[in-house]
Amino acid sequence: MSTTLLLIQTLNGLQLGVLLFLIAAGLTLVFGVMDFINLAHGVQYMLGAYFLAAFAAATGSFALGLVLALGAALLCGVVLERLVLRHLYGRDHLDQVLATFGIILFLNEAVRALWGSAPLHVDIPEAMSGAVRLMPGLLYPFYRLVLIGAGLGVALLLYVLVAHTRIGMRVRAGASDAAMVSALGVNVGRLFTLVFGFGAMLAGFAGALAAPILSVEPGMGDNILILAFVVVVIGGIGSVRGAFVAALLVGLVDTLGRSFSTSLMRLAMDSSAAAQAGPALASMLVYVLMALVLAVRPRGLFPARAG
Repeated sequence: MSTTLLLIQTLNGLQLGVLLFLIAAGLTLVFGVMDFINLAHGVQYMLGAYFLAAFAAATGSFALGLVLALGAALLCGVVLERLVLRHLYGRDHLDQVLATFGIILFLNEAVRALWGSAPLHVDIPEAMSGAVRLMPGLLYPFYRLVLIGAGLGVALLLYVLVAHTRIGMRVRAGASDAAMVSALGVNVGRLFTLVFGFGAMLAGFAGALAAPILSVEPGMGDNILILAFVVVVIGGIGSVRGAFVAALLVGLVDTLGRSFSTSLMRLAMDSSAAAQAGPALASMLVYVLMALVLAVRPRGLFPARAG
């Protein structure tokens, strides 16, 4: 295990972590404020990637395509909330799961009808291409560093928004006691629309950032949604701070585990057995982490309702 490889995989883990945070932040707010299980949140991630691919190709500008993709993701989230999801408030979680699973199937097929099943390619902007020399022998793609920086910047802005603004105060209060917020005269319906639309835009932003380094294809949000739910559970439902800490933990554990589990297993068993046990262990590590956290803190690291 070389130091250079360890540093590269650590940066890759941070990159995955900030993408997970952008998805999980909206997911945890929707769950915490609205008590709504939205399996279709991963579809918003996919739509963000497709919107960027379409708008960047149409305008010839990555930056302009990104702005338009964010607006389209926000609009889609608001429309989806108003037309479908608001009719499911107050229904039990099974109804919400079934309905949002249906939305996943519908939107995946809609994407196939519009863009086809073949993966789309998005070029990295020329200004962000190439690699940066971080230390002797360590070159790292500049765009991936930009992605990490953008995710951390959004995390800081989201912290300021949630912790130091009036609308953030209402969101935090809604996560703690939505019924009391409604009794105090806050338009809960409008708050729900705002939270859902903003969460959809964050997920779309994650998909747009990931588009140049991943395949843009139908169903691309399904696997990352599972990790996002793990982040929400570890961080604490309704907690943006918890989502941020948990996302970085999950990103690092998942990436480092997949990179080094086989090498570590070779210390205790022969190479052939380690080659089989390593990948199996790596795929379980984030769930082991979740189990350990919940054993110590059953409501997650920073549960919103704790205060």
